Amino acid sequence: MNVHHLELFYYVAKHGGISAAVRNIPYGIQQPAVSAQMGKLEEDVGVRLFERSPFRLTPAGEKLFAHVRPFFENLDGVAAALRGPEEPALRLGGPELVLREHIPVVMERVRERFPRMRLSLHSGYQEQLEGWLRDGEIDLAVQAVDPRAPARLSQLRLTRFPLVLLVPRDRPWRDAAELWTRKKITEPLVGLPAATSIMQRFQQGLKARGVNWPQAVEAASVELVTRYVANGYGCGVNLAIPAIIKHRKVRVLPLAADFGHMTMGALWRGELSPLVRQVIEALREYSHATWPDWAVPDQLP
Repeated sequence: MNVHHLELFYYVAKHGGISAAVRNIPYGIQQPAVSAQMGKLEEDVGVRLFERSPFRLTPAGEKLFAHVRPFFENLDGVAAALRGPEEPALRLGGPELVLREHIPVVMERVRERFPRMRLSLHSGYQEQLEGWLRDGEIDLAVQAVDPRAPARLSQLRLTRFPLVLLVPRDRPWRDAAELWTRKKITEPLVGLPAATSIMQRFQQGLKARGVNWPQAVEAASVELVTRYVANGYGCGVNLAIPAIIKHRKVRVLPLAADFGHMTMGALWRGELSPLVRQVIEALREYSHATWPDWAVPDQLP
């Protein structure tokens, strides 16, 4: 007997006829070809296997179907067994600094439970990351978050970072309040793109003080903000993270509490898979251990 003929017979018997089988066979084949090959199969076995109209398996057909059915219905399970344990995949997005400096440590912990995990990293800005989440292009984002989650997304806040003002060390200012005595500041202002939450909060704080300080330089990362200030391009708005703002040519001026802070969090869409939930838990543990003074006590549902 031809194995391909047996496969076609399996579909004919399972779906109750040649026409129905053609609609369900997972590759292209025409009804006349199936009819011809069923005739050849019956010729090979020497008995009629089914009645055509109305469709009904003969006793010989019942016996043959009972024999071939377990084989064809278990093929997917055999393929899975041959591939071995599943390799869960995670598509993770965030700012380049987060992906480079912090995610590797977090992933070490996650791999203890998911050793075969496949990881792909996607660097982007806040608006990009949220769009990728909504479009299903990434599974999880670690980024700046607002008090309420964006539309159609869920979030867990991890930690808050106060905003600070960076000034070149050769400038005379020792307190940010010294600058607010001028209603218009001409020193170039360096920061992340104006649409980011950091710069929006800083501008809101200036507005409350009646101070006009337009942004002159948009930097692609918080690291570049510090570098531009160190190179004398102006003053910069940044986060109070020592690894980012520490530089021998830069002085850090704390900002009043009403300038606010930036909250980092994890965002996702839909139900949490076991892998994504594990990553978020690892992110929470890592951020709380690294910056305990600024930890946010949010819990996953």
